[in-house]
Amino acid sequence: MKNTWGLNTSNIFLRYKRFNSFKRTHIILQHLKMSNHTDAAEEVLLERKGCAGVITLNRPKFLNALSLNMIRQIYPQLKKWEQDPETFLIIIKGAGGKAFCAGGDIRAISEAAKAKQTLSQDFFREEYLLNNAIGLFPDVGGGYFLPRLKGKLGYFLALTGFRLKGRDVQRAGIATHFVDSEKLGSLEEDLLALKSPSKENIADVLETYHTESKIDQDKSFILEEHMDKINSCFSANTMEQIIENLQQDGSSFALEQLKVINKMSPTSLKITLRQLMEGSSKTLQEVLTMEYQLSQACMEGHDFHEGVRTVLIDKDQNPKWKPADLKEVTDEDLNDHFKSLGSNDLKF
Repeated sequence: MKNTWGLNTSNIFLRYKRFNSFKRTHIILQHLKMSNHTDAAEEVLLERKGCAGVITLNRPKFLNALSLNMIRQIYPQLKKWEQDPETFLIIIKGAGGKAFCAGGDIRAISEAAKAKQTLSQDFFREEYLLNNAIGLFPDVGGGYFLPRLKGKLGYFLALTGFRLKGRDVQRAGIATHFVDSEKLGSLEEDLLALKSPSKENIADVLETYHTESKIDQDKSFILEEHMDKINSCFSANTMEQIIENLQQDGSSFALEQLKVINKMSPTSLKITLRQLMEGSSKTLQEVLTMEYQLSQACMEGHDFHEGVRTVLIDKDQNPKWKPADLKEVTDEDLNDHFKSLGSNDLKF
């Protein structure tokens, strides 16, 4: 992989010149309905400032969820900046202060898929291509970085949906630096003021802000006391064995995770576990190719659309998964999700 330096806070991502997977987020099923009134041209702001290209995701009412239009504006601009010798840095941030990006606009994707429109194919294909320059599964690179976290932490995060906040994202090894939110403006100014910066110059600025941040500095990692249990229980190669491990552990922490897992789509659980196991030995591009295959299979299935319905449309929080039991998700079902799309496979 090419060298990258990044900062992931609540609303900003920074990447050095040849940027790899800048969107390391799980798809979050809690953003608001898709807007029919947002001016498409203003959904993303593209600016050249100082030594950097600056991209602002500008759908704050919808937690800056990505639309296909946004992807189609960002990708060609990234390619131009990548070839520009005067662009040393890319800063990507989210407007509104509440979220950097809530993932893809999954309601629009689900509605299009049910109407047999091509949006679900186009969106995922173009989003995954973008990410090689930057009721489902932890996609757009989750299968690459999650299994590479310490111990079985990534497996735990992927299978339970446990949310890390603030400094814990950095302590987990997902983000490289942590900066107080009120200092983000100053950080951006200092980065933009750099003249022909090297990666070391950029790293020094980030490290200075990171070191000066005092928020939660004395607190231990939120999952630190549970890491032995996580490593033990989530080391199994099947979901059935992970569940048995949690049952045998019997601690309040283990039983809480069981309660969470039992609410999840059985199909998604098995897909996710296999995705991380296979992704642990794949390159980023191989992982994105695999995840594009998974995205298309999930569009054809039941549970993705049911998840969108229960969280975003009816909001009854009462999904009816099909199949409803892990035992009913066969190896054949799993293999179908991971099979090649032939000429339609993702190509970089």
